[in-house]
Amino acid sequence: MCTAISFKNKDFYFGRNLDYEFSYGENIVFMPRKFNLKYSTLKNFSVHYAMMGVAHIFDNYPLFYDGFNEHGLAVAGLNFVNNAYFFKNKEDKLNVAQYELIPFILTNYKSIDELEKDLPDLNITDTPFNDKFKPSQLHYLISDKNRCIVLEQMKDGLHIYENDTGCLTNNPPFNIQRFLLNMYQGVSNENKESSFSKNLKLEQYSRGMGGISLPGDLSSPSRFIKVVFTKENSIVNSDDENESVSQFFHILNSVEQQRGCCKLDDNKYEITIYSSCYNVDKKICYYKTYDNFQINAIKMEMDKLDTDSLITYEMIDKMNINHQN
Repeated sequence: MCTAISFKNKDFYFGRNLDYEFSYGENIVFMPRKFNLKYSTLKNFSVHYAMMGVAHIFDNYPLFYDGFNEHGLAVAGLNFVNNAYFFKNKEDKLNVAQYELIPFILTNYKSIDELEKDLPDLNITDTPFNDKFKPSQLHYLISDKNRCIVLEQMKDGLHIYENDTGCLTNNPPFNIQRFLLNMYQGVSNENKESSFSKNLKLEQYSRGMGGISLPGDLSSPSRFIKVVFTKENSIVNSDDENESVSQFFHILNSVEQQRGCCKLDDNKYEITIYSSCYNVDKKICYYKTYDNFQINAIKMEMDKLDTDSLITYEMIDKMNINHQN
């Protein structure tokens, strides 16, 4: 279960909560232009766009969960279990294995406008990375500073949705998530006069009563409603970078998962393992983890764009509490 958002203040921000019951050992990974990124069917590109994001590295191959590239395009993959469907290779199609999709998009395209020209030819295949890592059932939030789309491949083919909310969670498919917003059009960030009855006088006995009926559970449809409401009513008072980043994480915090609240069948619990925030314009990756609330920042090293080796930054997962006395 996950939540991803696209957000604009002075700069363009993109990021997500990754919610799961265990970590694969994620790191912040910078992939420069000359890294030899091998594909299962496509020819290798000797030079490509540089990108940065969260990935698990296996045998020097970065399995990216989310990230952005040097030109301002960003992608996140979110669980889409029992809806996502990947095909075998097809002739005359752009065959990209599921595990290759995020780096393929971010190393080859500068914008959504450029990407969508090739989307009709795209076939996301079920080619596994190896025996341990089978294809992950995902759908994708893709954004630049001008547009945001959702990419879903199901049994009936590839679906591309324009996303005016800039948000995505998991099931159901995005068009249904978007439609369900209609059920909450009476929700407000302001207290409202009662329309329950003309004959009964009802009191506004608390602040925030305009938000009554806003979901508070951890299901993906409810998280979608809550994060869209929070993002749409979110205010940043200035162009200050720290304030913008702080507000971005506060939006994600509105739908984070705490250990113990989402119990799984095998006596494990789903938690928000990490939250990421990318200032895509300034090429900065911010992150925090479940056990470390401190916001950490890593810049894309622009002087190393034309190198050929992955640069990995281990996530700091230990809390550094500031004792003031």
